[in-house]
Amino acid sequence: MVDYTFEQLKHMKVAQLREIASGIDHEAVKGYTQLRKEEIIHGICTALQIQEVVHHEVVGINKAAIKAKIKALKAERDAALRAHDTDHLKMVRRRIHHLKRNLHKATV
Repeated sequence: MVDYTFEQLKHMKVAQLREIASGIDHEAVKGYTQLRKEEIIHGICTALQIQEVVHHEVVGINKAAIKAKIKALKAERDAALRAHDTDHLKMVRRRIHHLKRNLHKATV
């Protein structure tokens, strides 16, 4: 039997998933012709013991330090909101956005 990953299954069409499910004799895929795509994927993953959660890894940066900076900036943002300081508020929001984008780009 071919080894599949959760990502591969997620990108397949329902017809392909049903074809895979037809070759599996497991309680989790019984009635596969009546199941929706998400249910078929869950059944196949259960039957083939495939981990369904994909963990993303942050590479090349210190995630904890960036998250700490974001937390500090959020407190600064809240203070700027209370003080009605729109210029400072805009600057802080842009810095938060920039840090979040860096995290997203470093995620593999």
